[in-house]
Amino acid sequence: MDKPFVLKREDLLFLRKLLYKMRSPGTKFDEKEFLSKGKEYLFNYAEKNVGPIDESRRNFLKGILVGISLLSVGGAIRVLNYLTPPEITLKSFPWFVIVDSNGQPIKASQLPVNNPEILLFQYPMQGDITFLINLGDANGNPVEVPPTEVVIPENGKKYTFPGGVGPNKSIVAYSAICQHLGCIPPEIHFYPANLVKPGGTFPDFLPPEAYQAAMQAKAIYGLIHCDCHGSTYDPYKGASVITGPTVRPLPYVQLYWDSNTDYLYAIGMNLKAPVILGRSSDLSGYATLSSYNEQTGCPQQLLESNETPSECYTILQNNGNPFAAQGGGS
Repeated sequence: MDKPFVLKREDLLFLRKLLYKMRSPGTKFDEKEFLSKGKEYLFNYAEKNVGPIDESRRNFLKGILVGISLLSVGGAIRVLNYLTPPEITLKSFPWFVIVDSNGQPIKASQLPVNNPEILLFQYPMQGDITFLINLGDANGNPVEVPPTEVVIPENGKKYTFPGGVGPNKSIVAYSAICQHLGCIPPEIHFYPANLVKPGGTFPDFLPPEAYQAAMQAKAIYGLIHCDCHGSTYDPYKGASVITGPTVRPLPYVQLYWDSNTDYLYAIGMNLKAPVILGRSSDLSGYATLSSYNEQTGCPQQLLESNETPSECYTILQNNGNPFAAQGGGS
């Protein structure tokens, strides 16, 4: 029996890629083949032109077709277009204070160092999930993350990552959507420095080649690894690429730390860096956050100590410790 149809963000990414291929002259969708072979042609087409189609993705494609009489490729494309709403674009990057589930601004000095739990906030729009990480050494001491030049392997271009923020300049934020094929947590997550060191033990899956590459790259302050296909990034060096198959670093979210209140703000992204996977621009997306003020655009503003924001905030969510089941990473 087929599983129920549930639309997830990774499915939206998949649909965008599929639609692009269906419309491209070199990979144009064959209407006659579709009419003749039905869903099997769609499965084979998607696997050939977009990527591996597992059982979950097959069920997703079946869910699009179930109960709908698709008599032409035009009908299929209309359904896919319905499921992928047009992007909307912000005029500028908003200033969002990062708050906890109770709406209270989090304090930078209270953010645990080398926390293996997956801490995520959305920026600049809904679905644009972002890691918040406080980097430290193997002994749990916070480390200052300096500005660094990041190379984009895809085209050789470079951009500057501004470094960490907070009382120890150790806090960074990167997209939690893998730049290869869009895998999201828990498939992609942060390995703290105590797990990435000579003689370290790995309670979760980390290929030897990723560990060896990390050692060669001197990624001694942890790494971000995607279990889907093996892409690895260095959070100390602007989420630069350590191992492929990704050819793009993770985009970073620029943070601001208000030393007077200890509050953290998400304030922008680097337009010279690669965009969030699945986006035409980091300023574009499917929907704004519910706290976004469309009239003001959430311009720069700092809260007073103990002030609770009524708008222009993003909630930090804890998606759990991916190492907990294996008894490590604590």
